[in-house]
Amino acid sequence: MNAPVNPKKLIKGATGDWEIVIGMEIHAQVTSQAKLFSGASTAFGGDPNSHVSLVDAAMPGMLPVINEECVRQAIRTGLGLKAEINHRSTFDRKNYFYPDLPQGYQISQYKSPIVGEGEVIVDVPESGETITVRIERLHLEQDAGKSIHDLHPTLSFVDLNRSGVALMEIVSKPDIRSADEARAYVTKLRTILRYLGTCDGDMEKGNLRADVNVSVRRPGEELGTRCEIKNVNSIRFIGQAIEVEARRQIGILEDGGTIDQETRLYDPGRGETRSMRSKEEAHDYRYFPDPDLLPLEFDQAYVDELARHLPELPDEKKARFMALGVSAYEAGVAVADSDDAAYFEKAAGAAGNAKLAWNWVFGDLAAHANASNLSVSSSGVDPVHIGTIVKLIQDGTISGKIAKDLLQLVIKTGDDPASLVEAHGMKQVTDTGAIEKAIDEIIAANPDKVEQAKAKPTLLGWFVGQTMKATGGKANPGAVNDLLKAKLGIE
Repeated sequence: MNAPVNPKKLIKGATGDWEIVIGMEIHAQVTSQAKLFSGASTAFGGDPNSHVSLVDAAMPGMLPVINEECVRQAIRTGLGLKAEINHRSTFDRKNYFYPDLPQGYQISQYKSPIVGEGEVIVDVPESGETITVRIERLHLEQDAGKSIHDLHPTLSFVDLNRSGVALMEIVSKPDIRSADEARAYVTKLRTILRYLGTCDGDMEKGNLRADVNVSVRRPGEELGTRCEIKNVNSIRFIGQAIEVEARRQIGILEDGGTIDQETRLYDPGRGETRSMRSKEEAHDYRYFPDPDLLPLEFDQAYVDELARHLPELPDEKKARFMALGVSAYEAGVAVADSDDAAYFEKAAGAAGNAKLAWNWVFGDLAAHANASNLSVSSSGVDPVHIGTIVKLIQDGTISGKIAKDLLQLVIKTGDDPASLVEAHGMKQVTDTGAIEKAIDEIIAANPDKVEQAKAKPTLLGWFVGQTMKATGGKANPGAVNDLLKAKLGIE
């Protein structure tokens, strides 16, 4: 994509500026009970080789049978990516040897994937930009098993539990121009998958992994030679790997060398990428149509029925939240997690003011939840209670300061905020007579401060603090300010 180059995204080398060009291949495990071509379980954490059928183990004469649920999930994902759905696709054999690949080939989709071109709209927090990352394709394929090298000093073991698990490989165009954009893209893509329920996005379990293609070039020049960083399993490491690999390539080019197209691994401990193997081309895999699987065909009515039952996705939800009165940033924070979004919506509905509800949900409540490594939706606080606190502030029953104390009581007891206000005598003092009495006493006791405040009105805050202290924090702040200004003669 030959868009204008943003100078802020360039890397300064010893001989001038360089631009990073990034494309990504995301491998997302399909949410399904069974594997792509067998009925074996996809549950995580089973004993080694306990979730393996004869098909997964490539026993002679065993034939694959397509799992329709995986097909549905791929189509639903394609729809969520605003992508073209191909009514006819084919499966191919991708031939290569690896100890944890029993067949000696992987069943994948090469020339005719199930999903074609789409796009993901990405907000990049660090720059404040919104970018569009084009999707080239989404295809279904089976995962390999896992080689285990650390259980014996001289032997390696193979666990085939993952063998045959359905993956969606989501391939982007080379539209990403920085590590920040790459992190934001993966975060947004994972959010979409979670909303759809097509992948849980758990990178710690290996259910979402990224192959990152990185190249560098002088601004405006042709694409450089790319290197693929394989199987990066955290969003933080994706950013680090891109920065490290870009610097490595720039160093080689500025020293007069050339970049070899290869597959590399990122070592977060050493903060470096290292060569894994030369990068294969398609012909190296000797793709050919899998003779055991017929072409996959379905009609538009099948797609339309799946589309009809899609949930509201992040972009649509964000637009709706903005219409309620929150900013684009605030709406983006709210929709980042579907459970948090539902929580916020309930709180906003109970409050009758989305902006104030956002401040309490993603401000005070989030601070409490984060301290326990929880999300706001799992904090244990009823969202309606947050809405009630906001309403109590709005109708003048309590002040913002009292509300903070009230929230702590709600967290501790789980009781209704209005009942707690009554039980603990937390209503703010709106009786101007009582407030005026407290102010008169403070003024009488501090004549020197009175003269200073008249000369320097910013000292009004000191009197406000003393008045709030004298009234146990219950005085109406607006009434306090108005009375003090009148008595001190401050405009």
